Amino acid sequence: MGDKPYITIVGGANIDIIGRPYEKLRMKDSNPGKTTITLGGVGRNIGENLARLGIDTKLITVLGDDLYGRLILEKGNEIGLDISESLILKNRGTSTYLAILDEKGDMNLALSSMDILNQMDIPFIKEKKDLIESSSLCIVDTNLPKEVLEYMVSSFKVDFFLDTVSTRKAEKVKDILGYFHTIKPNRLEAEVLSDIRITDKGSLRKAASFFLDMGVKRVIITLGEEGVYYLDDEEEIFIRSPKISVVNATGAGDAFMAGLAYAYFNGLDIEKSIKIAMGASFVTLENENTINPDIGIEKIERRIKELKL
Repeated sequence: MGDKPYITIVGGANIDIIGRPYEKLRMKDSNPGKTTITLGGVGRNIGENLARLGIDTKLITVLGDDLYGRLILEKGNEIGLDISESLILKNRGTSTYLAILDEKGDMNLALSSMDILNQMDIPFIKEKKDLIESSSLCIVDTNLPKEVLEYMVSSFKVDFFLDTVSTRKAEKVKDILGYFHTIKPNRLEAEVLSDIRITDKGSLRKAASFFLDMGVKRVIITLGEEGVYYLDDEEEIFIRSPKISVVNATGAGDAFMAGLAYAYFNGLDIEKSIKIAMGASFVTLENENTINPDIGIEKIERRIKELKL
């Protein structure tokens, strides 16, 4: 593994098929618009962002030995994202994600076909123990099987960052939240995980405190256009989000997590870390691609300064 520090990600990788209408989205009707096919998956997206930010990153996922799987591997080689430790299955199709955006670029409806990830099992992840424990941190997403998530966080000694992905998938980790160093649910995911309805700053603090009481070290709750809330045992921070022009909201959360991981990897303080994460999401929101191919720390810091974050 060598002496160079790196980040490990264990999570999903798939092909994204994204459609966006030219005008207001009409349900139960054919909408003229634009479709794009790109590489995606929460774990893979975070990994690509980190690789583009110059971090040595290793992604452990499950791929089919098909055209899409080979495309994901080739793209990884091209951008410097190491996917070589992944499980490659013959005669299986790589995961796909189909999303319909509205005219503003926000996701209206999505369907994910990610059953192949259920083929990752405990014996497989056991083989990756040394690789994962030697990393500076390990990011996991809830596309993984529940038993694999539970085994990893309870058995491996490393700082785990959790990407909750969605309200439904977040329920997998409800009983093991205390094992995570950092979690970044959005408002709805935080409500599902804490059973606390978030309506104001008081209930926001109560939900975040619930996670700290379970054992989480750092809680970041993203609030969309309102901003970002942070709580740990020593600090409470709220940063309001500036007005920006959203082109595609699909990859903003993945960029945010990559920004958080980048900041932790580089030992930045928490307020700077949150601003880097927000800046990464802004330069992604303002780009038509799920991942901004021009993302870089200089671009992020310049955007933070321009927006007076």
